[in-house]
Amino acid sequence: MTRDEARARDAADPLRPYRDRFALPEGVIYLDGNSLGPLPRATANALADMAQRQWGDRLIRSWNEGWIDAPQRIGGKIASLIGAHPDEVIVADSTSVNLFKLLVGALRHDPKRRTIVSETGNFPTDLHIAEGAVDCVPGARLNAVARDNLAEAIDHDTAVTLLTHVHYKTGERYDMTRWTALAHDAGALALWDLSHSVGAIEVDLNGAGADLAVGCGYKYLNGGPGAPAFLFVSRALQDGLASPLSGWMGHAAPFEFADAYTPAPGMTRWLAGTPPMLAMAGLEAGVDLWLDIDRAQVAAKSTALFDMLAAIGAELGLECVSPAIPDERGSHISFRHPEAYALCQALIARGVIGDFRDPDIVRFGLTPLYLGYEDVWRAGEILGEVLATKAYADPEFSKRNAVT
Repeated sequence: MTRDEARARDAADPLRPYRDRFALPEGVIYLDGNSLGPLPRATANALADMAQRQWGDRLIRSWNEGWIDAPQRIGGKIASLIGAHPDEVIVADSTSVNLFKLLVGALRHDPKRRTIVSETGNFPTDLHIAEGAVDCVPGARLNAVARDNLAEAIDHDTAVTLLTHVHYKTGERYDMTRWTALAHDAGALALWDLSHSVGAIEVDLNGAGADLAVGCGYKYLNGGPGAPAFLFVSRALQDGLASPLSGWMGHAAPFEFADAYTPAPGMTRWLAGTPPMLAMAGLEAGVDLWLDIDRAQVAAKSTALFDMLAAIGAELGLECVSPAIPDERGSHISFRHPEAYALCQALIARGVIGDFRDPDIVRFGLTPLYLGYEDVWRAGEILGEVLATKAYADPEFSKRNAVT
C-alpha cells in the first residue's frame, strides 16, 4: 500500500470521525498494545464536572444523585460490549481484586472440587492471584499447564478454568464457546479474563455460556490510568456464589449498619468498599464513547490494519508471532526480534509508541477508533528505517529502565 492509498482508505473509513474524540499528541503514532488507552476529549469535562459541581457544590448529596448507583449503571453499559445482561456486570476495584473474589467464590461453590486450571504463560498477575486464592481455601490448588495440555487437565476435580481470552503477548484468542463447553462437560465453571478483549473484539459471554469474567477499564475502554475494573457473573450463578470480601457496599442493607453480614442480592454483593467516584467518572466517559459504535466495523478495520502491518513486518524480515486468522487473535500484533527492547525504545524516540514484552517481543496495538491507515504506513516506514540503520544498537536503547 502506498501512502496515497492509505490516505484514500482513511478518507473512506466510516470510523474516521471517532479519531477526533481523542486528545492525541501531535507527532505521536500511538501503537501501545494496549497498556493504556488515550484520553477521550469528553473525559476532561466529565472529571471537571465531578470535581467542581458534584463534589464541590453538591457534596454529600451527590451520593443520592447518581454516585451510589454508578457501579451498576456503568456495569450495565459495559455489559452491552461483552454480550451480557445489564444485571450481570458491575464495576468495582481492580482486575486483580475482582479475579481473586471470583476465584475464591468458585472454589467454595462446590466443596468436592478443589482445582483451578490455567495456562502457563498466562498474564502473570492472573497466576499470582490464583496462587493467593488457593491459599485461602483449604485443600485447593492451582494446576497451570501448557496450552496444548489444557484439555486433558480439566477433570472431575476442576472447580474453575481461568483463561485469558486474548493472550497479552501473542494476541492469540481462545475459542470461548469451545473452552467453556469443555469446562462444563467436566462439571467446572469457566472464568474469562477479558482485559485484551473488551473494546477490541467481539465478545459474547452469554452466547458462549460463560459463567464468570473480569476485565479492566484502562485499556481499550479508555477509562484512564488505574481505572476501575468490572466483573461478570451469569444470572444462573448469582444466588449461589459469595464474595470472600464482605465489604459494607456489598451488604444487603448497608445503611442499617448491622454487625452481622448479609450479602446483597445479585451483582451488588461483589462490591466491597466505597466506589472511587473520580475514577468512575473517567471510566464512564470512556465507556460512553463506545455505545454508538458499530462493532462489526471495528472488527473489519482491525483486520485490515493487522494485515497491513503484518505485510510490512514480513517485508522487513520480522517474525510475526500473532495468528494470521482474524477469528484467532485480538487487536494487537507482535513481532519477535533479538533486540526487541532496544528496538521498541528506538521507535518510541522517533514518535512510534509500541511496547516490549520479555524476552523478545515488540507489540503494537491496532485500535481502530483513533488509528488510521496512514498512521500504520508511517509507523512501518519508521520501523524500516530503524531496522535498516540498526538505530536500536545505540547503547542508550539497550538499558531496560522504562515501563514500556
